Amino acid sequence: MVVELISVGTELLLGNIVNTNAAFLSEQCAALGLSCYYQSVVGDNKERLTGAIQTALNRSDIVILTGGLGPTTDDLTKETAAELMEMPLIMDGHSLERIEVYFKERGLEMTDNNKKQALIPDGAIVLDNDNGTAPGLILEKNGKRLILLPGPPNELHPMFKNSVKSYLASLEDGIIYSRTVKICGMGESKVASMVQDLIDSQTNPTVAPYAKTGEVHLRVTARAKDEKQAQKLVKPVVKELKNRFGADIYTTDPEISLEKAVVDLLVANKLTVSTIESCTGGMLAARLINIPGVSEVFKTGHITYSNKSKRKFVGVKKSTLHKYGAVSEQVAKEMANGCAAITKSDVTVSVTGIAGPDGGSDEKPVGLVYIGCCVCGKTVVKEYHFSGNRAKIRESSVAAALTLMRRCVLEYYSEVTFR
Repeated sequence: MVVELISVGTELLLGNIVNTNAAFLSEQCAALGLSCYYQSVVGDNKERLTGAIQTALNRSDIVILTGGLGPTTDDLTKETAAELMEMPLIMDGHSLERIEVYFKERGLEMTDNNKKQALIPDGAIVLDNDNGTAPGLILEKNGKRLILLPGPPNELHPMFKNSVKSYLASLEDGIIYSRTVKICGMGESKVASMVQDLIDSQTNPTVAPYAKTGEVHLRVTARAKDEKQAQKLVKPVVKELKNRFGADIYTTDPEISLEKAVVDLLVANKLTVSTIESCTGGMLAARLINIPGVSEVFKTGHITYSNKSKRKFVGVKKSTLHKYGAVSEQVAKEMANGCAAITKSDVTVSVTGIAGPDGGSDEKPVGLVYIGCCVCGKTVVKEYHFSGNRAKIRESSVAAALTLMRRCVLEYYSEVTFR
């Protein structure tokens, strides 16, 4: 089946909000085996929205709209969709009660315009919103389907996973089953070259690469009459990928992030960790602290942006800074070792580099980053050269630091070797 995405909101057109919903939905629909040929963004204008929906219905089986379900007059998605599908709006007592409870539990005043969100197209399937006030909706007519979802990602993501995903899966004959093989520390081109033969010969299951910052995901997807048969098709392909990539694979669970895998590794080995950051300014610590349960292992995070702070807090030598500069292998090593000595942590990670856009030179260009990792007294420092703007370089540095930390711990405890 063919699905099309329409994101609604003038703020998206103006660039005030980054459209992360489209990326999320595209990935989710691809995992379900749905084909997506078109995506569009339209502002809060009824005439243009009507045209966008009608065009989408003419060429796609399913149209997913995000945004425009709020209580204000410029929230037009539901009203426009109901008119096109010739489904008059009626008050839904169940949705109204949920909205009233939402405000009451938070001690907030519910204004009359919030009742607008409880109006639903007659005959529509209502999707409860456990994280907001606007319910989602599914409108079906003449073999076409409109799916209306709230715009805030913290409302859209759980609604899709809890309600829409199973609905879309039920529309297909048989089932779609996927496993995601996540690889860190390798570039997309290298990963692609190592699986090109599988991609060239694929039928069912299929292998699709997805590049992320500092990692590459390989999604193995099979279509079968039931989940047991689909798993049987996927299993040998995943096994082959594990043979090819070995310890560079950090998980085959789509819900586990790189930082989650690192934290789980630290917890499993009962290792404490501290970070000492310069150019990343606490981003590494933040990624780790995002993971529930990290309090078992995380001790402290330092941001030593200036040379003076590197000397004061972790004992980097003045002579080392003078001779090699703050962005150097020697300073990264002293930062990691000094942090270990002060915090008494089993694992410490240091990051120092030039994020730009200024500060680079021919000898030390923008994007040069040194990352150090000390595991129980054994210290490794790696040199990296990242490209992109300041934000991209810092994000790449954090991903590399997580990868290096994982590798150092694995090598120390199990003598795992990496490519």
